[in-house]
Amino acid sequence: MVCIFDMGGVVTNTSLVEGRIAELLGITEEEFIALCTGSSARVNAPGSKARENLFAAASNGTLSAKEFWKEFSLRSGLSVHTDWYHWLFHPSKIEGTWRIIQALKENGNRVVCGTNTIESHYLNHMERGDYQIFDQTYTSFLMGVSKPAPEFWRIILTAENISPEDAIFIDDKSENCEAAQALGIRTHQFTSPERLEEWLKSLNLL
Repeated sequence: MVCIFDMGGVVTNTSLVEGRIAELLGITEEEFIALCTGSSARVNAPGSKARENLFAAASNGTLSAKEFWKEFSLRSGLSVHTDWYHWLFHPSKIEGTWRIIQALKENGNRVVCGTNTIESHYLNHMERGDYQIFDQTYTSFLMGVSKPAPEFWRIILTAENISPEDAIFIDDKSENCEAAQALGIRTHQFTSPERLEEWLKSLNLL
């Protein structure tokens, strides 16, 4: 069985840094998000990409970390040269999930990561060794598509050379679980390692 795990909120805690970034830049978190998503009136600065959602573009790999901050600087009128999404990102492991992954592998299952992430966070996780527990890591910004787009799972299934019934998927977001399930993949919406362990035992994987 190929077990596909989301990263943030499942294997590591979700480490949100927007508030801290906004504080460092001297603006509100709401304004920072509005500038990034393209909903702020300030995004019409000369040379900017107008209403493009920078978060989505970074997740889909069409915008590098440097390009993200260059565009943000144009929109905001602030000169930002530091990749704060990299340096302020300090997630911690969810130890119960970590033990489950190790047990799955010991039982002969292949365990991969399927995550929506940006270049900044990917490099941070790589530096910390967070992906080493997986047999393979599939990241949206390198795949060119983000969950819940069906193509996200199709790429993984193709790369792993398996059919949907030979995979399971664990994610903390219901919309991602529903999208994977629509393709025939068995899914579990993560709430705790204990409930995940119960579900995996019901499938005879633990």
